[in-house]
Amino acid sequence: MEDDKSMSDEIEMILHPRPSAIVAALYTLRDLDVDVAVLHGPAGCSFKHSRLLEEDGMHVLTSAMNESNFVFGGQDSLVTVLRKALEMFHPEVIGVVGTCSSMIIGEDLHQAVEESGVSTKCKVIAVNVHAGYRDNTVGVILTLESAYKSGLISKEEFERQKSMLEAATRLEKEVGAASKSYIPPSKGDSKIDVAKRLLELIRADKKGVCVLNAKKETVFMFADILRAVNKVADSSQIINIANLDTKVGLKKIRGYSMKILDELAADDIIIDHIIGGLDEYPVAGEHAAALIKDSYSVYDFAVLLGIPHAVPLKKYGIQMEIFSVTNGPRTIEPLKWLGHDHAVLEIDLHPKTMGATGIIPSEFGDTLLKLNSLQVRE
Repeated sequence: MEDDKSMSDEIEMILHPRPSAIVAALYTLRDLDVDVAVLHGPAGCSFKHSRLLEEDGMHVLTSAMNESNFVFGGQDSLVTVLRKALEMFHPEVIGVVGTCSSMIIGEDLHQAVEESGVSTKCKVIAVNVHAGYRDNTVGVILTLESAYKSGLISKEEFERQKSMLEAATRLEKEVGAASKSYIPPSKGDSKIDVAKRLLELIRADKKGVCVLNAKKETVFMFADILRAVNKVADSSQIINIANLDTKVGLKKIRGYSMKILDELAADDIIIDHIIGGLDEYPVAGEHAAALIKDSYSVYDFAVLLGIPHAVPLKKYGIQMEIFSVTNGPRTIEPLKWLGHDHAVLEIDLHPKTMGATGIIPSEFGDTLLKLNSLQVRE
C-alpha cells in the first residue's frame, strides 16, 4: 500500500512552474468587468500580471502587506485601501483577492469589506484564494462562485462555467502542461520551415481544415493565423471551424467573438462551423474532431490554433498532416507526444493580446504571408 501511495504521489508531483490561482482569480475579475481589484498581500505579489490587467482596463491596487502585517495582521491596511479605491475610482464593482500571506495568517476579507463600508456603495466580490493549489482553475471557480453569490451572474452560468473549468483541468492533466511532473519548455519548430511546408500543400491544391479553438483574449492573435491561412489559400481549399459563439459565456468574452467575426467577415472570411464559445475550448475541440471525422476526414491537413491538444484528431483515427500553433512553451512537447507533425510557438502572446480591440498580428501569420508573397514574385 505504501509503495502504491508513493507512486501516486510521484505522478501527482509537478516540478515545473505552473499558473497561479491568485492570477487566475484576477483575470476572472477582469472577465466579469470589475472596475477595481484589490490584492490583499505584499506589493510584489502577482506584479507582472497586475500591470498587464491595468493595460486591459481594470485598476489593480494592493494592501502592500509588510513584515509587521505578517505578525500583527493587515486588516486595517485593507480597509484603508478599499475606502481609497471607492474614493479614487467610484467603481460599480470591486474585487478583493486574498494571497498566500493573508490566508496563512487567517485574514477575514469579508469582515474587512464590511468594516470599510464599500459594500453599501457598490457590489463587492471577495475571493479567499492562495497560490498553493495545484490547479489554477480553482481561483477561477472561487471567483465565479463569489460573483454568483453577489448576484453578478446566474446560478446556471456559474454551473456551466464550473463544468468547463473542470474539463480544462482534466485536459491539462491528461494531455497538456500538467500531464507529466516535468516538461521542458520549448520554442517549437521553425516558423519558416513550417510555413514553407504548409504553403507546399496549398500550392499542390491540397485541402485543409483550420480549427480556431482559442482561450479568451488569446483569440485576437490566433485569429490572425486563421486569416493568414485563408489569404494564402483558395477559398475552396479551406474549411474554417471556430469556437466563436457570440451567445455563450460572459458578456465581455462574447464581445471578443463578435469583434473577431466582424473583422474576418470584412476580409470575406467565413467561419463554416461554430463549435462553442471562447470559454468552452476544453470541449469545443472534441466537437471539432467529431465534425472533421464525419465530414472532412478525407482532407489532407489540419491547422489547429489556440489549444491544439484539445482537438483529438488521432483519437478519432483521422489521418492528416497536423500543424499546431500554441502559446505555451511547455505544450510543445505534449503536442509532439500526441503525434502532431508540426508544433509552433507564438512567443509572448498573452501580453500582446491584453487590452486588444481587434486582431493582433502574429509571427507565424506574418511568416506565412511574407513567404507566400516571395513565392508569388518568383
